[in-house]
Parts: sequence; C-alpha cells; structure tokens
Amino acid sequence: MAPKPKAPVYVLGVGMTKFIKPRGKVDYTELGYEAGIKALLDAGITYDDVDNGVACFCYGDSTSGQRVFYQFGMTQIPIVNVNNNCSTGSTGLYMGRTLIASGASDCTLVVGWEKMMPGSLGSHWNDRENPIGTTYVMMAQTRGLTKAPGAPQIFGNAGREYMEKYGAQKEDFAEIARINHAHSVNNPYSQFQDVYTLDQILQSPAVHDPLTKLQCCPTSDGGAAAVLVSQSFLDAHPHLKDRAILIAGQALTTDAPSLFSKSAIDLVGREMTQRAAELALGEAGITARDCQVCELHDCFSANEMCLIDALGLSEPGKAHEFVRSGAITYGPNTKVVVNPSGGLISKGHPLGATGIAQCAELVWHLRGWANNRAVKGTRHALQHNLGLGGAAVVTVYKRPDGQEAKVLGDEEIGKLNGVGYNPAVEAKGFTEEQANKVRSKRRSEFALTKTLQLMKAAQSKV
Repeated sequence: MAPKPKAPVYVLGVGMTKFIKPRGKVDYTELGYEAGIKALLDAGITYDDVDNGVACFCYGDSTSGQRVFYQFGMTQIPIVNVNNNCSTGSTGLYMGRTLIASGASDCTLVVGWEKMMPGSLGSHWNDRENPIGTTYVMMAQTRGLTKAPGAPQIFGNAGREYMEKYGAQKEDFAEIARINHAHSVNNPYSQFQDVYTLDQILQSPAVHDPLTKLQCCPTSDGGAAAVLVSQSFLDAHPHLKDRAILIAGQALTTDAPSLFSKSAIDLVGREMTQRAAELALGEAGITARDCQVCELHDCFSANEMCLIDALGLSEPGKAHEFVRSGAITYGPNTKVVVNPSGGLISKGHPLGATGIAQCAELVWHLRGWANNRAVKGTRHALQHNLGLGGAAVVTVYKRPDGQEAKVLGDEEIGKLNGVGYNPAVEAKGFTEEQANKVRSKRRSEFALTKTLQLMKAAQSKV
C-alpha cells in the first residue's frame, strides 16, 4: 500500500549542546535551555511563534519538559513529554511532524536532552517487569548470557550472527568504529574526537565478541532541539525559506513477531527498521541509495553493520563488503557517507537528544553549512534512530528546491543565522541579549533564575 500524502513539514531551525561525559556537572534545565534557544535563533523566530512543544527524555521526573520549556516562556501551549528508549528524540520529531501535518500545529518546538549516570545502561525499576525482559529471555535461550552488560550482549550477538551467516570478520566491525572515530574530529559537538588505527580498536578491552570498548557508544549528557513548521507558516515568513529543509518522508514502526524468531539480528529490530525504511523512502519517492549522507543508530559497530543491510544501503548480506570497499566514508569509493558526525560511537548518546542531534547534522549538510565535512552532491539525507523495546524511526530530508547543497563559507553563514557564527563547525553559545530576543514576552524570570546562575558559574570556570 502506497503511503498517504502528507502536508509538507519543514525543519526551520536546529541547535544542540556539546555532548559530554555524564559527570553531573550540567543539569537538564541547562541542556534543554541551551539547545532550545539555539534552535529558535537558528530558525529566526521567537517562542511566541511556537504553538506546541514536545519534550524528549528518558531519565527524569514527569513534566521535566514543562520545567525546560517554561524557561523560554509561559505561553500556555500544549507540552508533551516523550519517552521511547533510545529513539526518544526522533519519536519527538515524528510527533511534531504529525501535529503539523494533521493541521493541529503550525510551529512545534522539539527539545530533547539527557542527564545520565556513568556506565552501562540499566533499569531503574526493579520491582516490576522489564519492558525488554522477553528480549533477554530469548537471548538467554539462544545465545546464553555472559557477565557483559546487557546491551553489548544483545548487539554483539547480532554481529556474531552476521559473521556466521554472511562471512563478516572482526576487522569489518572494527573498521566501522575506526571510520566513525575519524569522522568525529570535524564535529565540534562530539564527546570524543580521537583518531584510532584499526589495530588500536581491535586491541582495546574486549566487551562481548566481536565488540571491543572502542566499538561501543558512551553514555552522555547533552541536549538538542529542532523547530518544525508548516507550509503556511513558511509562506507567511518568506525571508526564512532559505534555511528550511523538507521532511520528505518519515515513519515510526514497532516490532514484528520476527523479534522472537530466535535470530540475534531479528532480536535487535531488523524488521521494524526495514519497515520504517520502506515507508519513509516510499513516501519520499527515492531509495536508500539515492541518499548521499546518512546518520544511523550505531550504538555498537555491530548494529551499524546490521543497519547498513536493513536500510538497503548495501545488498542483503553484503554490508561488510560495502564497508571494506570504502563506500561509507569520504574517498574515491564513496557511495554514502555514514555518520559524518562521528555517530553515537564518538559523538555520544544522550538518549533523548540523539535523534534530534542526527536531524541537526543532516540539516547542516543540506543547507551547505557543514563545510568541514561536506559530502559532494548532497541532495537527500537519511536518518535512522532505534530503541529496543521497541521503536525505529526513519526520516528522509531533502532541500525544498530539489537542488544539490551549495557549500557556504563561515562568514556568509554567520550573517544568515541568529548567533553570528557557523554552528555546524563551532560549538559556541549565545549572549543573554540574543536569548532574550527569542524568549516569549510572556515569561517569568523566576523560571530561569537557577539555570542562569549555573551557566554563569560554569562560564566563570572556563
């Protein structure tokens, strides 16, 4: 069945914080505030233009979203709090797009953040059934359990199955990590910006074969935000059209019965990714191979291998050969640059912000702003974000004019946006005066007092 046509929805503004180690030094109110103000400045609008808010986080009390959004203003708009595991941020984008496409909104602000605990992910609710408890039972029955953290076992087992079925080698998974680490040096928001050789990655501490430490994403603190608008909003603000990027296709899917097929690859959501890709790409009228740049959910190198296959970037069962050929990075054999941001492996993975940060990266590429990591001929961009439990979101972005992105210089970009510099290549902040210009006239300074105190204290230590 062909997807039903949807009213056009555009990403008008994006913003994000630098992703950092989760050491409790920055509160979620600061992360959300910084990302949200940057997105409003980038969009060239004020919070009074926003008629709906979507707040994305996994770890935090109910209505944390209101606590963040009240810092922008207290305009009595609907604010929805979203938690959908590692796909929380892109689920928020999906909800924002759905609101606008249905006619319920003209301008939605989506803000995601996470303030995490150090170490591997774990459940915070031990007095009730774990929502992915059945996944662990299936893994125990088919592959057994080790002392490694749960997530690397689940995804590492998928990597093992890819090796067994299709002939991938440990070096292929390590090459994925090597590429992502290499890409990170050009992303100022990346938690890690270190370059490693293939041997260094293979020789880093073993986690769960074939995964080593440098093939696993870290936990992170960070925030990201996006402003989504309707066609009518854009038509009413024609001076902003040069920065708008069209969401050409998008789908959110959940697990199929194949989750419990006893396949380790199916257990990490292969079918829901395939279905989301089919729907989103079908709506956009393209194939995965028509995309020049892709941000996908590389929580582990093994997952990126499986996703290259499931998204249709490679031939089925040939993802490892695709990686070996140099197809996923910059060079003479490029087919699609995967994770130019450094991906989750290097950039970091603050759950509620991850999907929105992927969106920001791709928007910068399609605008021609990511000039230190530009991909030649960029016309379409593909995003994939996944959460066990489960949900997969695939989004296709394109320039409204249908043309290839023209790479712009930093000085030109600085004149176009509201912060005076190129946010794609500089992870800088904003002034209090700039922030006050985009905050609502209906606001209470009391809602922002603590955050400003914390931010000023942090700046004084720099």
